[in-house]
Amino acid sequence: MADPGTGAAPYWELTFDADGDADGPERDRLLAQVTDHGVRDLIVFSHGWNNDRSGATALYRRFFAPVPRLAPKARLGYVGVIWPSMRFSDEPIPDFPRSAAAVEAQTAPRPALDKDTRRALLEAFPGRTTVLDRLARMLDERPGGTEGLTEFGRLVRLLLDDGRQGVAADTDEGGEPAVSGADPVTVCEQFAEALAALDASGDAPRFTLPNPWDGAKELLRQATYLQMKRRAGTVGERGLGPLLGRLAGAAPGVRVHLVGHSFGGRLVAFALRGLPAGVDAVKSVTLLQGAFSHYAFAARLPHAPDRSGALQGLHRRVDGPLVCCYSHFDTALGTFYPLASRLAGDDRTCAGNEIAAVLGPRWGAMGHDGTQAVPGTVRLDLAAALGGRLPASGCVNVDAAAVVRRGGAPSGAHSDIVHPELARVVLAAGRIA
Repeated sequence: MADPGTGAAPYWELTFDADGDADGPERDRLLAQVTDHGVRDLIVFSHGWNNDRSGATALYRRFFAPVPRLAPKARLGYVGVIWPSMRFSDEPIPDFPRSAAAVEAQTAPRPALDKDTRRALLEAFPGRTTVLDRLARMLDERPGGTEGLTEFGRLVRLLLDDGRQGVAADTDEGGEPAVSGADPVTVCEQFAEALAALDASGDAPRFTLPNPWDGAKELLRQATYLQMKRRAGTVGERGLGPLLGRLAGAAPGVRVHLVGHSFGGRLVAFALRGLPAGVDAVKSVTLLQGAFSHYAFAARLPHAPDRSGALQGLHRRVDGPLVCCYSHFDTALGTFYPLASRLAGDDRTCAGNEIAAVLGPRWGAMGHDGTQAVPGTVRLDLAAALGGRLPASGCVNVDAAAVVRRGGAPSGAHSDIVHPELARVVLAAGRIA
């Protein structure tokens, strides 16, 4: 049994591969030990696009730290889910300590893809070394004319040629985000405008148009996000969901509380689809800045009533509430998620905070405005969620912008989730005293 070093114990880790297969010894230890430790409530947390075990366990260590103090009489256990994901190493994560070398590297000349990011990309796209080397060179050289950006877009699409089958989208509309279609020149131009709008000071005038190559790296970033999004669904449905069924059989008295950040939110949500019939062990789900469609649980899409979300009605598999915490300070979801999801076939140009308004709600994410188009959904701000009793079932949207508000471009506050207030939301959702 692993030790997160927080006093939050007992603690286990569950490691899954990209196909959703669990590490056998870790799985067996959890199934054998959870009852022996007298656990009544088990909090299972899945990280987002951290690319290694150390980053994920650091998140769990810090998020779980206040929980024993907040619920001193509860018989708690903790699980950290580890799954193969990645992030670009230049993305800032609020509150995570940074070395002096890392700070210095931000001001020193450097390649567009640093060595850590290139290593993570090679792990995310095995067998694509030649393509990734070519993409890295193009980002550094920025060849002129539209031909270079067109070739860059073709190479990005090559990364995604494998693994397209077998993983559902968030809705049944089909299609892929802009990385799979659309004119790459237009895509890069629109990403560049969005980045420029995020970086610009409030009253500083802009006299030049952004260079489309400034948006090319964002196009590659979106390709990795799409790969991780697919993988999160696979791990949840084929890995965590069935394992929770086994846990219910091995420890029938244990109440399970699922927590997911970013694509980890998609992972725990899709675990509901993989949960065996008749299993009612999941007593709450808390999504922290969930990076998947806000229509995922909808029976009917507002813009297409004959279509539905991939997880329609599955919030009823939770014997308790499904709580979605969101923040408008999350620019990864408020700006780039809808832009990437809509760019295919779209001929409009928009930037910064205008994107969500111009594109409309069709392309929104859970972590930007909460669960949508599910009748009976309750909407609360953070103070109300913590000041009263949460609904006993159904979808609950909690505006967490009071604490989820810090972070730099391009992700904004997407990773600003380590707050005792959010730990309290998890406990409140699970009726953990």
